[in-house]
Amino acid sequence: MIAAKGYAAQRANETLALWNFERREVGAHDVQVEILYCGVCHSDLAQINNEWFPGIFPMVPGHEIVGRISKVGDHVKGFKVGDLAGVGTLVNSCRKCHHCEEGLEVYCENGVIPTYNALDKYLDNRPTYGGYSNTIVSDESFTVRIPQNLDLAAAAPLLCAGITTYSPMKHWKVGKGHKVAVLGLGGLGHMAVKFGVALGAEVTILSTSPHKEADAKKLGAQHFVVTSNTEEVEKVKSSFDFIIDTVSAEHDFDFYLSLLKLDGIHIVVGIPPQGFQVKQVGLLQLGRKSVVGSASGGIPETQEMLDFCAAHTIVADIEIIDIKDIHAAYDRMLKGDINYRFVIDMATL
Repeated sequence: MIAAKGYAAQRANETLALWNFERREVGAHDVQVEILYCGVCHSDLAQINNEWFPGIFPMVPGHEIVGRISKVGDHVKGFKVGDLAGVGTLVNSCRKCHHCEEGLEVYCENGVIPTYNALDKYLDNRPTYGGYSNTIVSDESFTVRIPQNLDLAAAAPLLCAGITTYSPMKHWKVGKGHKVAVLGLGGLGHMAVKFGVALGAEVTILSTSPHKEADAKKLGAQHFVVTSNTEEVEKVKSSFDFIIDTVSAEHDFDFYLSLLKLDGIHIVVGIPPQGFQVKQVGLLQLGRKSVVGSASGGIPETQEMLDFCAAHTIVADIEIIDIKDIHAAYDRMLKGDINYRFVIDMATL
């Protein structure tokens, strides 16, 4: 076994603290990554606090992992020692079902294995531990290459916030001639703006916060609508082809469905804790509208996204923090006091 150290919650709702643990040895098809940076996702806090389901403790969060390959297995073909590499939201799947064979491992019919807070039933049934640590061992099939021209720290959030917004845009073929509204200008939302603009769409931010308009325009959004402003809302009713919904708090789906045009699609990538309701079913029927969901994305698509980012010089807007400041970062994240993603410098571990 490989000695590792990281920040872990020993029990639900407890403060993260230094914890020594073990990673598996590097197998024939594995790579070992020296973790240099790890992004901070809202889901890290949700899982530490058992907001979605009972967690597996001790828990080492983190699934926006970038670093440098320090060791490769005997049969590894895609990586060599010294390469920049990343590990995102998943580390294993059955690899045999139709979805896995299509490169859609995140939708594995037999159950995907998340990067942390899971038991790897396809390998050794041991808990998975995430990127708030100094090293990780990953199968090369679940490891991605980080393009050399991307700032490494700012590339970390691409492995969750990036692919979670890129994947549905590619699936529903967002591009030139489309009007896209991005609901919520946070970690996911700011990436949705960047991808929407790069794909050639006309992008509008829908926000409850007027002070975010300058930032929205700086990110490339062509329009900004304050959703409490009746006059502004009236101008965009029945106008959008897509709404990329990144909000993980309760909100009125009927209101936003009214902003979609005929055949418009409301894409849910945020995770409202209480779920959502569509009360006026006629909004769906009479506009032939859809509410759809999308998860983070498979490994081939994640690599495609990274290469797209390299070609368009896209990275996340980040603030680098010391790992000792993680709970202060969580507090600020809950208040929306971040533009737009925290990234931990793992050298501070």
